[in-house]
Amino acid sequence: MPALCRDCLHRFDSGDRRCPACRSPRVTTHPELFDLSIAHMDCDAFFAAVEKRDNPDLRDVPVIVGGGKRGVVSTACYLARIRGVRSAMPMFEALRLCPEAVVVKPRFAAYVEASRAIRAMMEELTDRIEPLSLDEAFLDLSGTERLHGAAPATMLARLTRRMQAELGLTGSIGLSHNKFLAKVASDLDKPRGFSVIGRAETQGFLEPQPVRLIWGIGPAGQEALGRAGIRTIGDLLRWDRRDLHARFGHMGERLWHLARGQDVRAVNSDRDTKSISNETTFHQDTADRDLLDGHVWRLAEKVSSRAKAQELAGRVVVLKLKRSDHHLLTRRVALREPTQIADAIYRAARGLLDQVSELGPFRLLGVGLAEITGGDLADREGDMLDPDAARRARAERAADAIRAKFGDGAILKGRALR
Repeated sequence: MPALCRDCLHRFDSGDRRCPACRSPRVTTHPELFDLSIAHMDCDAFFAAVEKRDNPDLRDVPVIVGGGKRGVVSTACYLARIRGVRSAMPMFEALRLCPEAVVVKPRFAAYVEASRAIRAMMEELTDRIEPLSLDEAFLDLSGTERLHGAAPATMLARLTRRMQAELGLTGSIGLSHNKFLAKVASDLDKPRGFSVIGRAETQGFLEPQPVRLIWGIGPAGQEALGRAGIRTIGDLLRWDRRDLHARFGHMGERLWHLARGQDVRAVNSDRDTKSISNETTFHQDTADRDLLDGHVWRLAEKVSSRAKAQELAGRVVVLKLKRSDHHLLTRRVALREPTQIADAIYRAARGLLDQVSELGPFRLLGVGLAEITGGDLADREGDMLDPDAARRARAERAADAIRAKFGDGAILKGRALR
């Protein structure tokens, strides 16, 4: 059985649970280990990991990144996760589950800087990289073995080893023969995992899995499938392709293929970005406008950080709300000019929220930018209806620079304290 030590990168035939060269137990074995080339790399609790790296006093304590007691959780380290803390959970509930946690305000400039450093390491391996967010990406290493003198599995293990040694951050690798299975694999053994799903085992692996394993099938999708008696991927396999399409439309066609481990999408590094958005599904449905406002600000900051990282901007701000009965409300507003400023995105999204007359409760909230343009076109003109807009934009960019250099503790925005 082919084997690879993820610590010393020694390649050998397994027969021992430890590496024969360095005796490390961090060994990955799989019959197709050195034959697969499509990967998904996902950083481990990325925001919290950056905070622990930059503040050694936090290393051995539960850390929650997010707002104050009236805010929400952006992410949590694994010490907090084992206590039940999850992203998008109200902060008061997170602190009830893990009262000893240290709450840290987000430092998006630091996260963008770390993300760019990881991306640079990836680009040394391949030019076929498809980022999904600041902390995860697909990589296609097909045909790179001759270039690097090592199989894709070895290069991926080297990548995560470099991330830890040079950046103090860890990541988990999923390796397979297509994007769907690579992403599934990266979640199987976190943190610091390296999981493989080969061609020969694809069907046997998928059949007993719950349908929620399929990317994009959330609680509403599970409920709809459950009404049709579909709870596992094996249940999907028993449906005729035409019946699935008739019942679920294009989603049925997608499910038919993914249930068989079929995904022909290429790792696309050149795709045009049509929108930038972030959304959160609440742990409990809420109609609390103060809590919704806190989420709008958090999501506006995330959208802004992604836009700045990609040097993009958007001329349309989008607000999305989903009621408890799954009815979706979408509101859009066109701005005078493209923006990538969190303050501008928040103000537009908050204005859209104020226009929503329905009381809720809501189960999901999303904020996004559409009509994407280059960042060089962003925030150039003043707004005669809001003379302070240009001043706030300059202050935000100055704050970004200060945080990047001195850390988030050097400067805080009052709204983030809520």
